Amino acid sequence: MTQHKIERQEDLARDLARTHKAVSREVPIDPAIVEADHQTLMNNGYVILEKLIDADALDAIRTASAPHLARQGRNNFEGLKTQRVYDVLSKTGALDRLADHPRVLALLDRIFLPNYLLSQMQVINILPGEAAQPLHYDDAFYQFPRPRPPMGAATIWAIDAFSAENGATVVIPASHGWGNDRQAAVSDTISVVMPAGSVVFFLGTLWHGGGANRSESSRLAVTCQYCQPYLRQQENFLLELDKARAASLSPMLQSMIGYSIFGPFMGMVNGEHPKRLLPKVAANAQ
Repeated sequence: MTQHKIERQEDLARDLARTHKAVSREVPIDPAIVEADHQTLMNNGYVILEKLIDADALDAIRTASAPHLARQGRNNFEGLKTQRVYDVLSKTGALDRLADHPRVLALLDRIFLPNYLLSQMQVINILPGEAAQPLHYDDAFYQFPRPRPPMGAATIWAIDAFSAENGATVVIPASHGWGNDRQAAVSDTISVVMPAGSVVFFLGTLWHGGGANRSESSRLAVTCQYCQPYLRQQENFLLELDKARAASLSPMLQSMIGYSIFGPFMGMVNGEHPKRLLPKVAANAQ
């Protein structure tokens, strides 16, 4: 029994796939930059990475998002004066590189196990007159007592510049380390002010919320949320995206939406790696 248990633990630590192994890559980021980002993230619960997207990419994202910005929130959490686009990956490819940006992946590599997942992706446009969103932390639905390591993490990309007046996300620094006995208060928050093309990366245990938009302009953003590879995603990408679209994604994005295995066999299809469903589709699409 003891020997079997040891072998089982070793199996869980291995990638048993022969053909479709975990995506390996060289992250083209200076290790000193990654280390500094990670230190700030772990100390404060969030880190701002400035100007990662250029003006042309921002314009492309605005153009791709505009036709889908009709649906407004249904409650004060979604925002009654906030436009939200769900199922982003099946509607446009213009935002793909936000989800697997190397600077973001470098941080995810530090905090999660290999083959971590994209949990959801949204376009969020806060309109003038929107009230502040209730404060919350994103991985609260994973019901483990706090304080604890994060089960999830998130990015919010500033497609428009974020200011205290136009609805910049607000955060409570260091609240990622709070226990269940601590309650968030608006007086503890600060605004995440950053130029267009920047992103704030924060842990799933950090208290935060969308800010009130007291300006005369809308505030466009994109959020990508991630989770450990053994947890359920918020968004069911395998139902949303057809196989042709999935085959067009980068290998990293394919892995993150669910075409991957968490060892030894979580995520399998008919006893095999789910990525085996994609090659014929990719070949037919060429």
